[in-house]
This record gives sequence, C-alpha cells and structure tokens, in this order.
Amino acid sequence: MSDVAKKYVKALASTMDDKALQSVYESLSALVPAFKNKKFIAIVQGTDIDKEAKVKFLVDAVGAKDKKFENFLRLLVEKGRIGLTPQIVHELGALIEQRTNTYHGRLISAQKVKPEAVKELEEVLSQKLDATIKLDNVVTDTSGMKVEVDNLGVEIGISTDRIKQQITQTILSAI
Repeated sequence: MSDVAKKYVKALASTMDDKALQSVYESLSALVPAFKNKKFIAIVQGTDIDKEAKVKFLVDAVGAKDKKFENFLRLLVEKGRIGLTPQIVHELGALIEQRTNTYHGRLISAQKVKPEAVKELEEVLSQKLDATIKLDNVVTDTSGMKVEVDNLGVEIGISTDRIKQQITQTILSAI
C-alpha cells in the first residue's frame, strides 16, 4: 500500500484514542464505494469546485459530525490526497485490527459452509494464532477450501485435487 496513506494513518493514530479511530474508520469506509464512481472522483478531485464545498459534500455524504474527522477530510482535500481514501481505510483497518488483536479473514470455498463449522474454524484459528479471528464465507468456483487472514499473513489451503493425488499415490505405492 501507499507510504503516504500509512503516514496519514500514523498521524491519526497519534492524535486519537481507539474509539475515535474506529469512528473515523467507519466514516471513511462509507466513502470508499463512491471512489469507484467516475463522477464522484471528478467532483472530489477536480478543480471546478471550491475545496471547502468538497469538504462539506464529503462530510454530508457520510453524515459525520466529528470535528476531527471533518478536519482530516479538509487536510486530505487541501493537500490533494482525497484520492488516497481507499488506501487510508485499508491501512486504518489493519491498525485497528492490530490494536484490538481481532482480525477479519475469508473462508473461500466452492459452496456455502455451515455457520457452525465457520464458528468452529474461527475458534481453532483464534487459539492457534493467539488472536480473535472472524471469518466471512466467500463462495467461488475454487476446488477445496482456503482461509485467508491478510493482516496476519495467514493463508491455509486445502485442495481436493491434491488430496486425490495423495490418495492415488498411497494406493499405487501399496500395490
């Protein structure tokens, strides 16, 4: 990710407690989907609109009433860094996860996994990794299953093709 985004997150973290950081994270997260819209990007990064009007537009868009959040947006707009919002959100999320020792990951599978099984997997991983792990089940066309917890650097995969290959080798070696 962007070193500039990391610097903004570091500055935020040094001036706010965990609760305020969580609030800023939630407010900024609400803006991230808008950055996929070309018209939105043209409004917030263009030079046609006054910087103060951009700040007001962004604050109103998320309904934030926190002065620190508004000042942070003002700083991003004035420095021409508002386009870094998605990277800042990513970095801020990683910092919050680290501070709370609660990490979010994905359980990728070919079909939906029962909530009880996901919960059990979360508990086992939480014990093994000495952190609280929350998993979202993502259904794709992959064979097997994979667990990814990005901010911990954990990736565990179970491939049905590999299991079949190992069974075949075991059977052939027994003959």
